[in-house]
Amino acid sequence: MSEIWRVAVDAPIREALTYASPLSGETPVRGSSVIVPLGNRTTHGVVLGPGTPSSEFELKHIASIEQDYPVLPSFYVDWLEWVANYYLHPPGLVAATFYPPLKKLEKARKSNRPPVVPIKEAMALPDLTPEQTQVLAQIQSHQGFAAHLLFGVTGSGKTEVYLRLLETVLNKGQRGLVLVPEISLTPQLIHRFATRFGDQIAVIHSHLTERERTNQWWEIVNGNKKILIGARSALFCPIDDLGIIIVDEEHEPSFKQDEKLKYHARDSAIMLARGAKCPIVLGSATPSLESWKNALDGKYKLHKMQNRVENRSLPQVQVIDIRNLKNNKTDLPPWLHPQLFDAISNTLAKKEQVALFLNRRGTANIVVCPACGFTHECPNCDISLTLHGRSHLVCHYCDYHEPAKQMCPDCKEGEMTPLGVGTEKVEEDISALFPEHRVARADRDEIQNREDLESLVSQMENREIDILVGTQMIAKGLDFTHLTLVGLVLADVGFNLPDFRSTERSFQLITQVSGRAGRHIKLGEQPGQVFIQTLNPDHVSLQYAINADFEGFAKQEILSREQLCYPPHGKLASFRIQGTQLDRVQQASKLLAQRAQQLKGRHTAYEKVEVLGPAEAPLAKLRGQFRYHLLLKSDSIKSLNPFCHQLLGDHGWVPPGVRVSVDVDPLHLL
Repeated sequence: MSEIWRVAVDAPIREALTYASPLSGETPVRGSSVIVPLGNRTTHGVVLGPGTPSSEFELKHIASIEQDYPVLPSFYVDWLEWVANYYLHPPGLVAATFYPPLKKLEKARKSNRPPVVPIKEAMALPDLTPEQTQVLAQIQSHQGFAAHLLFGVTGSGKTEVYLRLLETVLNKGQRGLVLVPEISLTPQLIHRFATRFGDQIAVIHSHLTERERTNQWWEIVNGNKKILIGARSALFCPIDDLGIIIVDEEHEPSFKQDEKLKYHARDSAIMLARGAKCPIVLGSATPSLESWKNALDGKYKLHKMQNRVENRSLPQVQVIDIRNLKNNKTDLPPWLHPQLFDAISNTLAKKEQVALFLNRRGTANIVVCPACGFTHECPNCDISLTLHGRSHLVCHYCDYHEPAKQMCPDCKEGEMTPLGVGTEKVEEDISALFPEHRVARADRDEIQNREDLESLVSQMENREIDILVGTQMIAKGLDFTHLTLVGLVLADVGFNLPDFRSTERSFQLITQVSGRAGRHIKLGEQPGQVFIQTLNPDHVSLQYAINADFEGFAKQEILSREQLCYPPHGKLASFRIQGTQLDRVQQASKLLAQRAQQLKGRHTAYEKVEVLGPAEAPLAKLRGQFRYHLLLKSDSIKSLNPFCHQLLGDHGWVPPGVRVSVDVDPLHLL
């Protein structure tokens, strides 16, 4: 009698399927990659383990075992099943993410990228600060799995701690995984690791070609490289002798994937480390409130580094109230306060660099007719178009373009007037004010690929740029020796978004941007300067950020969320209902809410699950899709997760043309 196996099939099927052993006599094992019949075709799958026979139907046989791929380590198979169950995603589609995009080439093509050159001579390592020494000793004193939160101010030397921990792991004959936000995966960071570890590093990120990504995957899987550095997807590259996981900037929202498999790389990495029985280190100057509360509750081990290395000073932060800026009779642009202008002038006179931050692209964020109030809106999305240059209007969600018209197309009388400011306008005005200085812009319009970013970093390091204007692209992970002044053009951009995390994100962004200033200035010298222009000088995130008081901010914000059972106290799941026909979307939304209430009524275990909605999403239409939300809250994931599984059901109740998706632990509610 053939053995029976559960297989996670590469198809949108919510459960593993059952197959008999191959007719060839081969025997798969847990973690084997296999080819299986599915309907009238064959597809890939991963063996999860033994199954049970069924008397209801005759089982099909596994077609073959793929010999090209290694067997997944057992703890990765456990983790695969956890990810699929927790995030309500088909296990076969989760399994598919473990493999490279292309077949292996026996002779890999040469990459256009320069190879990492191994360091031939032993380096003289930098001296550790007392804080670094203490943190290293504390982390290394724990054997096996433990989650460590490394709370260190910007410039405190967290990266050096990571490097020392990795050295220890490599000396034990194990390997390491380092996750960083995509935006922080800069040449500076790669160079620092390569300087220490030579050609022992593999890198995986979204800007690699499919062949480059495949080659890097095999370098790790075959054991040729000892350290994998990458963005969130690197988590799925199997490392059999995993000795440590490091998640830098653990608070970053980009660790959460918002489409398809809606996993959070940080939370998933913790579960992977648990399965691998290895430590995981979460590092941040502004930890997420979820991680901070876990540390306060003793679930994570908390380590603090509150001083910059080499006695370097933290920058001086000053808030500038710009509510009455238009009344100032100056020749300056309406977005620029004289105080910030003077600071820029003085900094440039000292041959130092300036960065101006504004988390908004374009020339103006809205164009309006003063006569009738008409504004240009995207036909695909429920938002206003942004003016770029003087000639075209752009949607930042679907990239719809249309030419900008001078006269109002609605009333035919008023002249369309740009309102607001974006990075393009800031660059234009700054170039006019300082024509003798070199100005560069870093946003998604200017930085199209990794080569553009590498070029920008090189120009800043070589002092070929005097003033850098940019979005959050320049806010994190960059370290420039001569950058001593940072100006936040308008700190209010994220203050009033309809999202309970908006205050937390504003605090984090302000702190991270401020941390770019004066990173190499020692105590006793003139510290770096940060000027924050705002229309809301009393905003809570500002008040705590200017005093670098994360702990005070966290205490108040956690307390305010407790009253509403929002994370980190409660757990959330967001159902998104979307489609091209509004009436069908509304019908599905009401039906989903009815199912939720009925489910609550049938099971006492679900009494504490709170159902909010359905309601039109804040961004009610995106890319031609009408969107409704249903939000679930609970004080326990143990009740929320099975509730979501039962509520979603088999999708048979969903009207045609409507898609219902669920996001467990959502980071964005727009």
